[in-house]
Amino acid sequence: MPRKKITSINQKKTEQKLKRAAKRGDIPPLEPKPPKLRHPEFRRIPTEARPDVDAARKLQSAFVKLPREYLDKTKLIASQLILPRPIPGEAAVFPSNPPKDDGGSDPSTTFTCPKRPKWRFDMSKAEVEANEDGVFRKWLAETDHLIEEWRDEKPPTTEADQPEKDQEIEMPEQLAAEMPRSWCYFERNPEVWRQLWRVTEISQIILVLLDSRCPLLHYPPSLQAFLATQKVILVLTKVDLSGPERTQAWTTYLQSTFPGARVAHVESYTEKKVQHAEQGRKHYEPHIPTEFRRKLVEAIRDIHAELLEPPAEVKKNEAWSKRRMPPVKRNIDWGEVLSAQGGKVGSEVGGAAVPLPAQQGEGDHGEGEASGDRKHVEPEFLTVGVIGQPNVGKSSLLNALFGVNRVRTSKQPGKTKHYQTLFWTNELRLVDCPGLVMPNNIPMEMQVLSGVLPISRVSAIPACIYFSSQRIPLEKIFKLSHPTPPPPPGEEKRTWREGSGPHPIREKPVEWTALDILIAYAGSKGWVTAKAGRPDMNRAGNDILRALVEGRIAWAFWPPGTNITVVGDNNGNGIWLHEFDRLDAEFDDHEEDSAEQEDAVEGESSDINSEDDGVFEGEAAGGRFDALSLEEQSEEEEVKEEDRP
Repeated sequence: MPRKKITSINQKKTEQKLKRAAKRGDIPPLEPKPPKLRHPEFRRIPTEARPDVDAARKLQSAFVKLPREYLDKTKLIASQLILPRPIPGEAAVFPSNPPKDDGGSDPSTTFTCPKRPKWRFDMSKAEVEANEDGVFRKWLAETDHLIEEWRDEKPPTTEADQPEKDQEIEMPEQLAAEMPRSWCYFERNPEVWRQLWRVTEISQIILVLLDSRCPLLHYPPSLQAFLATQKVILVLTKVDLSGPERTQAWTTYLQSTFPGARVAHVESYTEKKVQHAEQGRKHYEPHIPTEFRRKLVEAIRDIHAELLEPPAEVKKNEAWSKRRMPPVKRNIDWGEVLSAQGGKVGSEVGGAAVPLPAQQGEGDHGEGEASGDRKHVEPEFLTVGVIGQPNVGKSSLLNALFGVNRVRTSKQPGKTKHYQTLFWTNELRLVDCPGLVMPNNIPMEMQVLSGVLPISRVSAIPACIYFSSQRIPLEKIFKLSHPTPPPPPGEEKRTWREGSGPHPIREKPVEWTALDILIAYAGSKGWVTAKAGRPDMNRAGNDILRALVEGRIAWAFWPPGTNITVVGDNNGNGIWLHEFDRLDAEFDDHEEDSAEQEDAVEGESSDINSEDDGVFEGEAAGGRFDALSLEEQSEEEEVKEEDRP
């Protein structure tokens, strides 16, 4: 073992002065030191190879890693920019993608989803996977290039957004112009994309689940193009959180934007009724209202009827019409589908037991002798795929339809790791696809607010809180006191004649920043860092973001282009819907759950590190997104030295 390097007292004092000067901003930030293990001589003994563990690790989601320079810059900006109060009504309208200068969109500058390359039945598994990996690597490089170009663009502004010289900046878009654009996260693991390919191949009808609080974020143009040839039903979930007005506005917007699209509404859980008074946390059970269930079944039935209808060219030829075999099962007992609950409903089956129709096989897999000789038979089941981004409510919807808990659910996104095939009835089956983060020109902060990314592994917490605070008055919701209250007014020493007196002092409004909210919230909870005793802003931000994602703080956007007279100012509350809040009823219960789930989120922010390629991925033991971080161990000595008097 090499000898420990001896450091003199003078050298330690010099390093401490440099660190304090960098913290004050007198000198540029110092380069971070590489992480050090507490016991470098310790090596983990390799375990035996287990097929189940290896298979789970292949389905770990991978995302880009944020650089340290970006994290430091956003934290500094979040501590300086004043949040707009009251929040203008325009902040409650979901931003729309600005059109190009020529009025159209360049296909080379739009995001896409990777498509499975064509294959033949005489190809080996290695050849098929090699082709898929090659296509995926090319798509990954192109998408990374598009994201870098999008980050370099300046946020769009109009003449109305430009403030006067003596006017303070109040619009969130103008404040956001000073904050650098973050990266757009998307799935970088080809094994996870293979799950989506398989589900779309075996499904005749696709249910695309969209969070009703911001549906466009969950149905980006990349997914629209990927499902262009599929029969799609748009399902708005969590309508109990967004309210009837915004839900109806989004329904009208989706039907006008996508003509002919069928839109259904669902809410997956309801509070369980108790026979006597109970204390403690509330209990919920899977449930979907009868009216929502009926409309969803009707939408599936209408598309099933369309698939049974032959094309116009086939109708003209009587011989073709007699020989035509529909691509789906002919007879479905829709009454049984509408009333099916409990019992064997939702029983899981392995794999895809239905042969692909000949037309679909030839179109997807390419021409070949093997595919041409396949006999086309009527499928045994009607297969409906359920896809969407993480944490949108796919597994919860299945449990609500079945009436029992058949699929595992969690507050953490990415609980489902492999597609599951479950029977709704003997004639209809559902395929639950793992959630995939689709590429889109949406910043990371918006993805975190919508629950697409795992909160416990977000490193840019100040940037996310700043983004959310521009649209939601967090200090008002949590009833926070400013960490640095204004000084009391001085004593009036002037004298006044009879009948006159001092003019009333006009109090200045309290100005908040994102870091003020984090410090005040941590102080109200009594959360401090170890040893140093400073307000634990990372834990505070983690808990605030969880409250936003889980619906304990209700919020929802209006569709793009909504008239400001319809939106109103909402009393300066932005997208906050205080009448649908569940904060008081569920806050104490959530703290118990989050205490068990918080691992390495206290103190310094923990990031997910893998290799030097700038990509991070989660561990299989705690979910697709979970991983261990040893960054805190390397900083204990630095914190200890800085806190000495």
